Amino acid sequence: MGGRTCGAGGDNARTGGIEMSFDSVWARIGQAAGQEFRTVTGKAFSFTIVGNAVKPDHTNRLLPRSDFEKAYSLAPLRGPGQINLLVQGPAYVYAILTDPRIAG
Repeated sequence: MGGRTCGAGGDNARTGGIEMSFDSVWARIGQAAGQEFRTVTGKAFSFTIVGNAVKPDHTNRLLPRSDFEKAYSLAPLRGPGQINLLVQGPAYVYAILTDPRIAG
């Protein structure tokens, strides 16, 4: 796959040789709600889960699960600019997906 760590269809990725479905990633995101995260620029934020979306505390915008799934399918991510045109709130999506609590 030329350096990509994603399975076909984008709903599975390999981390250290272990295949991981996006469902398990989404579950970890839900478990991390309310905890502090930081963007690449160092801005601290937390979030809540509203339905099937993430709501960062510094905005009224809801970031849908589907956006996280799209970004996850591109792993390994190099920065929020890589997903800027693909998802809403790329700085938040990147910060959450690449955090060790979520990425595993």
